[in-house]
Amino acid sequence: MAEVFWLAFKSLSAEDQGAFLERLLNDPELYEEVGDAVIAIEGRSEPSRPYEEFAEELRRSGRL
Repeated sequence: MAEVFWLAFKSLSAEDQGAFLERLLNDPELYEEVGDAVIAIEGRSEPSRPYEEFAEELRRSGRL
């Protein structure tokens, strides 16, 4: 399904792509989702660590 939407978006003119993105970014129900997706994409190159290690750090600092 995602591929169908992607191909449809790519087939739009630059003007229509811009109009679509503008509506997407101005939709209050989707705004947070778009922001979360951007953060996830930007963080892909950052090193990761196991959840257990992170949780232990929080326990030691008293935040969990």
